[in-house]
This record gives sequence, structure tokens and C-alpha cells, in this order.
Amino acid sequence: MTSKELLYIEDALGHENFMKTCSQNASTKLTDPNLSNYLKELEQKHTGLYNKFLNLL
Repeated sequence: MTSKELLYIEDALGHENFMKTCSQNASTKLTDPNLSNYLKELEQKHTGLYNKFLNLL
């Protein structure tokens, strides 16, 4: 794997971690259960994407 590819994966890992954290924080603050559940689904999606990128290493 080239250094450029590693930088891309590192950047993608940071992005997915940020999105997971934002989804998690927002879901706990919302009072609407539908929106909260949707954000929990997004959190799971971004966790899965994070793990896929991590497995590339």
C-alpha cells in the first residue's frame, strides 16, 4: 500500500469516527424518538464503515 493510500485511509477513519461521535451525541440529546433512532442507525453505519476502513490496514 502506498503512502498516499495510507493517508486516504487515515483521513477516512477520522471522518467516520467524527460522524459516529456526532451521531451518538445528537441521538442522546433529541427528544423525538424517531429522530433519535435514526441517528442511532447512522451511528451503527459509521461504526461499520470505520471497521471496514480499519480492516484495510
